[in-house]
Amino acid sequence: MSQGPRSGLAAVSSALLAMSRHLEVRDVLKTIVASARELLDAQYAALGVPDDHGGFAQFVVDGVSEEQWRAIGPLPRQHGILAAMLHEARAERLADVRKDPRFEGWPDAHPDLVDFLGLPIRDGEEIIGALFLANKRCPKPEGSCGFTQEDEELLSILAQHAAIALTNARLYERSRELTIAEERSRLAHELHDAVSQKLFSLRLTAQAAAALVDRDPARAKDELHQVASLAAEAADELRAAVVELRPAALEEDGLVATLRTQIQVLDRAHTARVTFSGAGLRALPAAQEEAMLRVAQEALHNALRHSGAAHVDVSVKRRGSGAVLRVTDDGSGFDPTAVRRAGRHLGLVSMRDRAGGVGGSLTVESAPGKGTTIEMEVPGG
Repeated sequence: MSQGPRSGLAAVSSALLAMSRHLEVRDVLKTIVASARELLDAQYAALGVPDDHGGFAQFVVDGVSEEQWRAIGPLPRQHGILAAMLHEARAERLADVRKDPRFEGWPDAHPDLVDFLGLPIRDGEEIIGALFLANKRCPKPEGSCGFTQEDEELLSILAQHAAIALTNARLYERSRELTIAEERSRLAHELHDAVSQKLFSLRLTAQAAAALVDRDPARAKDELHQVASLAAEAADELRAAVVELRPAALEEDGLVATLRTQIQVLDRAHTARVTFSGAGLRALPAAQEEAMLRVAQEALHNALRHSGAAHVDVSVKRRGSGAVLRVTDDGSGFDPTAVRRAGRHLGLVSMRDRAGGVGGSLTVESAPGKGTTIEMEVPGG
């Protein structure tokens, strides 16, 4: 994160530009907390978006590792000082949050917070979030708060722009939801037409094979080959439609958590050992995270269904401001050039298209008997 406190107009401008660069709500939230923590040189920052049931629809933190966050447990409720910021709409600057009469404790794995600065994020009269920082990195006389009035004013400016960025992101997502609804309707019609035609042809071909099996076995065999081909085409049509839909888990949990969950399921479902590693990865633009997830799913599908691998390993690591996805298996491998010549690309074309579509690159290393490694790199935001 930061190498030390940043101050001045350039630092504020940098934070505001970072917020305006993203359109996805989750990306905006992450950028706000990261910018606030860096700008005010705090150890921790968090932003909660309240729901209508006494909890938080989203709660984003910066300064806490993924392992720590999992150990802390469920999202916090609207209570104590968080509730005060949301309901009373005022800033809170405290020398020791633990000594405040509204303090209600926290889980065992929660980091120890001392000095505290928080304020609501408002859109007009509506409070749409609560932003807070803790543990200012500076010398503090006993009993005093490290956060100053100047810090509070700076965070207030950041919160005002955060409200604009968050509101714009919400409008964008609502617009995208309408687009997705229209796209789903289009996909449903296309899927119905395409698969219905394939299944109708498959049924006729199967009937022809049944009629020929006794009097002309050779022709019946040809018809059965056609049945298999039509079935594969129908499956491809279904798959092509399904992969166009962005999974909710990715939007809610982020790339690393979504991949970890899916790989745990695959590890239980297949005889091959499927492992995953991913740590220290900051959030990427949503389109890049989605593309990386799709490439990982395609590569895993190939490895588990076609390679005969005993072990498949998936890793996601930070590289510069971007990230690298690597899927490696110890299966039968293949000659990539021969696969291209034969027109059987095993999804490599779609994987390359997905990588290129988000400014990334894809490399494939494989040879017969040597396993396969697929690597995708994206530049980040």
